[in-house]
Amino acid sequence: MNPQTINTMTPGSYVPTEYLPILIIMMIAFAFGLGALLVGNLFRLRRPYKEKLMPYESGNPPVGEPRYRFSIKFYIIAMLFVIFDVEAVFLYPWAVVYDKIGLYALVEMMLFIVILVVGYIYAWKKEAFKWD
Repeated sequence: MNPQTINTMTPGSYVPTEYLPILIIMMIAFAFGLGALLVGNLFRLRRPYKEKLMPYESGNPPVGEPRYRFSIKFYIIAMLFVIFDVEAVFLYPWAVVYDKIGLYALVEMMLFIVILVVGYIYAWKKEAFKWD
């Protein structure tokens, strides 16, 4: 941007032209998505029958109520897996650049691993890993 134009700008008169290509791409993407939905709606075959309208369960006939309540243990195990899996992903970039980052980063990573172990022990003591 030209320094002379910065001094002559008044509030409300500046239009950020750098963002215009992004706006155009967003409008094209929105129009493409909406167009694809409309074309699909116009040309798709509509032949509903009983088997087609049934819920799909991996090729097996549906069994039981669709509103079956899962045990809270299922959700706890799933959350613990996601938490420990995502946190373990942070170890890979650290290991790649370990020789370049020095002692400070080693101490930081050891602290991070200690926090992970404390969380794991806490979940173990609360019997969160028991699948009953």
